[in-house]
Amino acid sequence: MDRSPLLDSHALSGARIGARPEAPDHDAVLTFGDVPAEYRAARTGAALFDVSDRSRVTVKGSERASFLHRILANDVLGLEPGSGNRNLLLTPKGKVTLLGDLSSLEEEFEFSLPPGWEARALSAIDMFLFSEDVQLEGSGDEHAPLELVGPQSRAVLSKAVSLALPEDLPDHASIAAPDGVRVERLAVAGIPGWRVDAGPSAIGALYARLVEAGAVPAGVVVRDILRVETGSALFGVDVDENVYPAEAGLDDAFSLEKGCYVGQEVVAKIDTYGGLNKRLLRLAVDHDDPIPRGTRLLSDDGERRELGLVTSWAYSFELDNGALLAYVKRRHQEPGTAFVLSLEGRELGRASVR
Repeated sequence: MDRSPLLDSHALSGARIGARPEAPDHDAVLTFGDVPAEYRAARTGAALFDVSDRSRVTVKGSERASFLHRILANDVLGLEPGSGNRNLLLTPKGKVTLLGDLSSLEEEFEFSLPPGWEARALSAIDMFLFSEDVQLEGSGDEHAPLELVGPQSRAVLSKAVSLALPEDLPDHASIAAPDGVRVERLAVAGIPGWRVDAGPSAIGALYARLVEAGAVPAGVVVRDILRVETGSALFGVDVDENVYPAEAGLDDAFSLEKGCYVGQEVVAKIDTYGGLNKRLLRLAVDHDDPIPRGTRLLSDDGERRELGLVTSWAYSFELDNGALLAYVKRRHQEPGTAFVLSLEGRELGRASVR
């Protein structure tokens, strides 16, 4: 879906609206006005994120499992209905083309992707389709998920959907709740959480029930604080076609056991021989002013050698200061390693590896 069905009501409630960092053409709630309270809910209660503008591709046909298993980087044939995983489509050179959440259903697979990726995903997958009995469909207009994170999120969600959710539900497992609601266990901004989807027509009522049950609405600002604090890479910001999945810490999204898939030889070679030139790391900044994406990490000596690149910044409540995600060259990744932050010849402070 290109736009959240709830966006107008969010704006009327006083929410601050702006572009998503990972999808600048898509507006979303940045904050509902109290960032500390939203963050506190994510850490001690239940924070609720509207992600109903996510894209989705549905894959049907009798050969859907073998086809996806042949091209995607993570296991597909081993997924039973009601299970799933984070999954990647790589280039032949082993770099990231797509990153999303794959779910196995009785008659199809669903690939949930960031906003704005439906057409590009259909094109990228279709190029590998020849004579197989496989049908690809864009189904984002029927996909209107909400996400919850925080230690109270399971209790809040159970109350809102009238279903006692098990504590030990595996990662990416999904179950059906009353009234056609689907609940999935997955990480949100690097923290164990939930995704719940009632479809576009019922999202307003579901959102209201979640708030009534104790969820605190939260925006992109808090999501980004959480993912920077946890070191969770965001596709479209920290991850693109220039990145190997291992560089971004996407180890749960590819398999070293399944055999051939697009880019598998490169992934296996990296695992066997190493050779990653950079890795996405968390860094602490010596102040709380924003640091733009693309800022360089320079050696903190007279030579000022370029040793890394900033991809994300957030104010960290953990540090009570600025925090970064940045790709850092090998041999400079030890905790405490310090860098000068530089953008277009201007020094913006210093940062050190956490």
